[in-house]
Amino acid sequence: MSRIPDEDLLKYSNRAKGKVVLITGAANGIGKEAATRFAEAGARVIIGDLNVSGAEKTAGELQAIAGKGTSFARKCDVTNWEDLIGLYDFAIEKFGSVDIVVANAGVSEVGRFIQVDLDSRGKPVKPNLTTVNVNLVGAMYTAHLAQHYLCINREPEGTSLKAIVMIGSMASWLGIPPAPVYTAAKHGVLGVVRSLDPVLAQKNIRINAICPFFADTGIVPIPAKLFLAGIPLVPVPRIASVIFYSATNPDPETSGRAFCLLDDGPAFQVPKEEFKLGVYGMIDQRANALLRGAKGIAHYTRVLKDVVHVLKTPIIWTVLAGGAAAGWTYREPLLQQIQSLS
Repeated sequence: MSRIPDEDLLKYSNRAKGKVVLITGAANGIGKEAATRFAEAGARVIIGDLNVSGAEKTAGELQAIAGKGTSFARKCDVTNWEDLIGLYDFAIEKFGSVDIVVANAGVSEVGRFIQVDLDSRGKPVKPNLTTVNVNLVGAMYTAHLAQHYLCINREPEGTSLKAIVMIGSMASWLGIPPAPVYTAAKHGVLGVVRSLDPVLAQKNIRINAICPFFADTGIVPIPAKLFLAGIPLVPVPRIASVIFYSATNPDPETSGRAFCLLDDGPAFQVPKEEFKLGVYGMIDQRANALLRGAKGIAHYTRVLKDVVHVLKTPIIWTVLAGGAAAGWTYREPLLQQIQSLS
């Protein structure tokens, strides 16, 4: 795990100039700060947020930085598939392409999963999973659509910056006892990044997870802030700069990594190989063996499928002809067998 000096976080700013950044949940907090980093580097920004007035205010502030017509906002609920399609289409309409996607929209723990509530009949009430819907399902919708929209009007392969940034948390690694739903969602985000990385690498698309400790934003409830009194929180500007760094880093080896901010100190990047220590290493070894076998089976299945496709017509006629010949040769015994059954 290597430390990233603060002075290096914006070292690839030139790569963002003129790029189109689509970011969800940028009306305030980390999203707004990240959008500001991109605007300062000369990027064009599309903001999607349920807080329309806040998003439009942010867009106005970004235009004051990067120039008129460089930033726009649109109402978007990331749990609503059509809203997200509309946001991406809006970006294409305004700028013709999308280069960087930041799936930032999120909420804190909603509802009480660790307490079973009963209804008037004394029956358990279904738990509120809004946190999973926003933080995981919404982020997955955003990443899924990014695979398509990042390739629209793309420059020649290998020459253009394309990146997806997903927002994890220390809860991507640790269990937070008062927040099991939030923990589940953030564990899921890291899993999505790890799973998509080798697939997206074939398309020269980066993907990373940003995993900060608690930051001083509206997403952290007041009771949690009181509980954390005296413990250094992660500075929001540093989180935004790490988002920017992960998206603009030109080294393909840094894709698929987690960028961790543990306190008010520097950020660290966790190489993919370091995901595989201890019991994870054992699981990885066994999983890789299974995957190799699966790949072999898949390969020979494809070969067989291709052979059948090429020989499909001859095989069909051969089978039909063989069946007809066998039927004629053994017609007497077959007729006797049929008669005995009637």
